[in-house]
Amino acid sequence: MSEEFEHKLLSLLAEHRHELAITADTEWTVERAERYLRSLTAGARRFATMVVLDGDGYLDADHLRGVLGKLNGPTVALSRAVPRGVREGWWPEGTSAPITPVWDPDNPSWHKNIAYEMTRENVSVFREALARLGAGKRDQAKGTGAVAD
Repeated sequence: MSEEFEHKLLSLLAEHRHELAITADTEWTVERAERYLRSLTAGARRFATMVVLDGDGYLDADHLRGVLGKLNGPTVALSRAVPRGVREGWWPEGTSAPITPVWDPDNPSWHKNIAYEMTRENVSVFREALARLGAGKRDQAKGTGAVAD
């Protein structure tokens, strides 16, 4: 690109800046989901795998605790993954967390999570990403959602 063309383009953009609307695609794609899963700690990846494969997008927190123990480590890793991806340029600002907590509606003042969920659209995306990562070779004998490497 010539310097003259660049100058004209920047001038045109400046002249019409109030008319421009820039939108970013914040949807989860298989590629983004795969990168997200790869960025997680082993415990958080196992957590995500269980929500997607065992729970089909909704998994009881007590079940997760029964398999993984305390959920503090995995949930902290999950909460840090999206902002890290934004900083690294893996996905745009405004991309929502794929797994969200579900609180007890009968006890809103005490935020103990009763489950974790993922939207139906994201379940299919993350299933494909997990298949690419080899999560189809799960530990079937234990039914734990563990991923074989």
